[in-house]
Amino acid sequence: MNSNFINFTELQKIRVETDPFPYAIIPNFIDPNCLSTLVSAFPQIAHRGSIPASSAICSPVFKQFLDELEGALFREIIEQKFAIDLRDKPTMTTLRGYTTKRDGHIHTDSKDKLITVLIYMNENWNRTDGNLRILRNRYSLDDYVAEVPANAGTCLIFKVTPNGWHGHKIFTGKRLSLQFNYLTNDVALTKHLNNHGLSAKFKRLFPWLFNRSNY
Repeated sequence: MNSNFINFTELQKIRVETDPFPYAIIPNFIDPNCLSTLVSAFPQIAHRGSIPASSAICSPVFKQFLDELEGALFREIIEQKFAIDLRDKPTMTTLRGYTTKRDGHIHTDSKDKLITVLIYMNENWNRTDGNLRILRNRYSLDDYVAEVPANAGTCLIFKVTPNGWHGHKIFTGKRLSLQFNYLTNDVALTKHLNNHGLSAKFKRLFPWLFNRSNY
């Protein structure tokens, strides 16, 4: 399979760390030759919070990238690297355009997520307060084993575990990211899409309630 966006050569080389939980950081997840094009194609999101990619206005270029994430080759590499069977597991993609003081607090992902893939789309990122940290516990952002820059093209993949704590220091402003998940079953998919979809609908209908300055 030939890819226009995902750098499968780099993905194949990754080493999965196991302390404190299985994760891998890929600085050049997106082919550098396509990076600027893909960043420019990131859908416009005018408020905080996650929205389903299916609710966003996506260009053909961005849809092609989403199709690659859904593809068999990407799944097979993750299965191999993380020793997990993802056959027939449903997937979900959500997008973020902004973060505020409400975001970044230490948490683990919900147990109906099996694998989380975070891809950042921020060109000229020179901050540290919005960088995600892989944490040893739920109590301190300073007790971390790795920090993931939110640079365009950087990707974090991790296996969802009960001790999979992560978070970042408060950052308010534009911070583009895509989250792609493999889920346990279709019930989980429906639940997440309904929750994100309802939130997106309210933000479209009542944008003044979700103005970024209110957060």
